[in-house]
Amino acid sequence: MKKMITNVIYITISLFTLSCSSPIKPLSIGYWNVENLFDIFDDPTKNDEEFSIGGRKNVTQEIYDLKIKQSAEVLTDLNVDVLGLSEVENAMVLEDLNSAYKERNYKIIHFDSPDERGIDNALLYDPNYFKVITSRPIPNTLPGGDKTRDILYVKGSYADELIHLFVNHWPSNYGGREKSIPKRAATAQLLVREISPILSLDPSAEIILVGDFNEDPDEMNVQSLKTIGLSSLMEPMLGMPKKGTYVYRGEDLFYDQVIIHESLRDQEGLALVSNSTYILDLPKYRQQEGNYKHFPYRFWAGNNLLGGYSDHLAIRIEIAKK
Repeated sequence: MKKMITNVIYITISLFTLSCSSPIKPLSIGYWNVENLFDIFDDPTKNDEEFSIGGRKNVTQEIYDLKIKQSAEVLTDLNVDVLGLSEVENAMVLEDLNSAYKERNYKIIHFDSPDERGIDNALLYDPNYFKVITSRPIPNTLPGGDKTRDILYVKGSYADELIHLFVNHWPSNYGGREKSIPKRAATAQLLVREISPILSLDPSAEIILVGDFNEDPDEMNVQSLKTIGLSSLMEPMLGMPKKGTYVYRGEDLFYDQVIIHESLRDQEGLALVSNSTYILDLPKYRQQEGNYKHFPYRFWAGNNLLGGYSDHLAIRIEIAKK
């Protein structure tokens, strides 16, 4: 009887030790510019008429449902624990997308921003893997007083480690590239002002930026983030043939990026999982023929419905506890 009790105790202790020593699942973090995820109702405070019923795109409920379906398909293929999104109009479209995506029950973080087009950044996250502590919008006032989307800041935890996450959609090149560069410079400076106090309190803080930066990783405003220890994971991919997340006039560009603090490259706390930087570049996400072969298979081309996914490809990384 004594031997049996000893064996039971040994087995119990062994199982407990095994459960405690099991590695924690890496946290997957993604980003996708969804390309104009608007509802079909005209909001008089936004420039959303073209996506509303009666607008020049001739949108219908069926077209909106298709957009939601196609977007949910991307989420399924990307399959991440935390997902930054850009070009979403409001909370309603996020709720519709979340309902259509059956694999996870994401929680939603979204704030309405003053962007003139009415597009915002948002975060979807799986609370089983990522715990949100706080979130807030960071208003971005551009030179000349132009209104643009806020940067979304979320502080959360994974494996008992803090993560500072920033979802970005920097000003585009609309109206001319030279005119837009100072706008992105102001946005980069805003990020430096927001992140510097975090690093002052904790020089090894785990900081991750995701977004559509409307610049390649080697351009001046993204490069300026290196002054506070931030660098793009897409920079080593520059120059690879037929690689990129966006195509402009036939040129592959890495506008969609994950930018991390140098603390995620060391062997303490959290670290980037080796070879985990990934572009969701399946054949169905690119046009396969015609004048725009190889371009991302977008949903709209002007006022013409293509019925694809987006003009941007989605990206993801993984980080893990060391």
